[in-house]
Amino acid sequence: MSEYRAPLEDIRFQLETVGGLKDWTACPGFEEASEDLAYAVLEEAGKLAGDVIAPTNKIGDEKGAVLTDAGVVTPDEFKPMHQAYVEGGWPTLSAAPDLGGQGLPATLSIAVTEMITSANMAYSLMPLLTSGAIEAIRAHGTDAQREMYLPKMIDGTWSGAMNLTEPSAGSDVGALRAKAEKQADGSYLVTGQKIFITWGDHDLCENVIHLVLARLPGAPTGTKGISMFLVPKYHVNEGGSLGDRNDVRVVSLEHKLGIHASPTCVMSFGDEGKCVGYIVGEENQGMRNMFTMMNHARIGVGLQGVAVAERAYQQAVSYARDRVQSADIGGKSREAVTIIHHPDVRRMLMTIRATTEAARAIIYRNVWASDRAHTATEDDDRRYAQGEADLLTPISKAYSTDIGVEAASLAVQVHGGMGFIEETGVAQHYRDSRIAPIYEGTNGIQALDLVGRKLNMDGGDHWRTLIGEMRAFTDGLDGVMAASKAGLSLGVDALSSAAEALVANGFEGIVDTAAAATPYLRLFGTVLGGYLLTVQAVEAEKRLKAGEGNPTFLKAKITTAQFFVEQLLPQATALLAPIKAGAHHLMALDEEAFARA
Repeated sequence: MSEYRAPLEDIRFQLETVGGLKDWTACPGFEEASEDLAYAVLEEAGKLAGDVIAPTNKIGDEKGAVLTDAGVVTPDEFKPMHQAYVEGGWPTLSAAPDLGGQGLPATLSIAVTEMITSANMAYSLMPLLTSGAIEAIRAHGTDAQREMYLPKMIDGTWSGAMNLTEPSAGSDVGALRAKAEKQADGSYLVTGQKIFITWGDHDLCENVIHLVLARLPGAPTGTKGISMFLVPKYHVNEGGSLGDRNDVRVVSLEHKLGIHASPTCVMSFGDEGKCVGYIVGEENQGMRNMFTMMNHARIGVGLQGVAVAERAYQQAVSYARDRVQSADIGGKSREAVTIIHHPDVRRMLMTIRATTEAARAIIYRNVWASDRAHTATEDDDRRYAQGEADLLTPISKAYSTDIGVEAASLAVQVHGGMGFIEETGVAQHYRDSRIAPIYEGTNGIQALDLVGRKLNMDGGDHWRTLIGEMRAFTDGLDGVMAASKAGLSLGVDALSSAAEALVANGFEGIVDTAAAATPYLRLFGTVLGGYLLTVQAVEAEKRLKAGEGNPTFLKAKITTAQFFVEQLLPQATALLAPIKAGAHHLMALDEEAFARA
């Protein structure tokens, strides 16, 4: 297995070109977020990820998390690694200063998170869910809850977990059966079982703060009758010290395809009737409140696709530069060469590289829009930025996790037969990546959210504005990207045509729209990715002409964008036909016809 090296040059360049880095200090609250500070943070994060966290990745895969009588135990090597992460102040980067955070842009934090995730995806899930829980409590909790729980969650002393899914309630959260009953002192007794609870228990933090969805007596059916409750693993005394153990326990750990070091727990609440929880927000508003956590997590999960693709890419390149097999096609010599010389291997490597950089750009732009929304002082600016962030969130999650699986699969293919052998390590990336398109709302659900909610939001202003931006930029292309103008224009036109067709479907054509949702999201992600890579290529050309920066890196940025538009974008543009075809043949078979005789 090759070592992980943080792609600092590309991360810096992407933050400069699509992540708003040069504008951070103009945002209220980010005045200290200078370029020099950002580069220093990234440099140190790269060292932590490569030197401290990455070596634990294979160890975690082999040892996994284990359930004992004392609870869930992680590999011994995780404890000093987590201690280094906490002592370095990394969990506090973008948290609010009044709660012990550093108040830096989330766009910087997401870049750091990418490196941590590439280094050890299974471990990264714990701080990811904790930060989502922090957002939910901060947005919807009481002042007392924020003061009692958030400082220690922010500094990494305690962690957070999201409890939605039940055996009978997966994507249909409204079918849940967990219950909560109010007590005289204002607390609630929570009962029920939750499954697939990531990092629901572990030995790296002193306490686990569960956010649990449950139903109050007499509440409306479905999602309208769900409330959110804060349930700590250990009760918290006045002053913040830990009290007795709450009536919460791990029933079992799931045996999974990948991310073995991430404990996926079956959690039981109130087996002895003594599980005490505290309502977060108003009654029957639990789903709305949980979406604060889920939207945060969806971007983080999308980032996992980028992170695992980057790790798989590095390993595939290392192997391809070392593995000698067959003569160079078209070469004069019959001597065997390293496989990176072969066109099909180059195709795979370039595909991984280009889609990884495209997805990275989408996510960085998504989080920068969110940063702008949170710091904007004018209502129109806030509305525009939040609208863009909302529009891009399902694309960030679904497109990025899809390409993560595809990239990991291609990395296995680059290794040939050795890729199927566990000892090379590349198979782990493939196994780990496969969960990301499933959790935090399957990618099919993300696609439905995009076409059902986000396209119609504010009358379609946000996607029309973005398409207008892409079209204006593409029309002005010249220089090294001039030859890519026609291909990118076709992509933008296809995206616009598809969006107009889906909006025109209305409620009468809702099945047709649902049938087109997934190909439409893929089209959107690919066109947007191609556009953002082209933006970077244009900037790379400017720097080359000015004699600034690393020429090798800048030339590679241009080539990568050209490859994406020439080789990958046409595949997505072709999705316009199935998007417009409707659901007839998709839904034509009778249910019985699917079964083999």
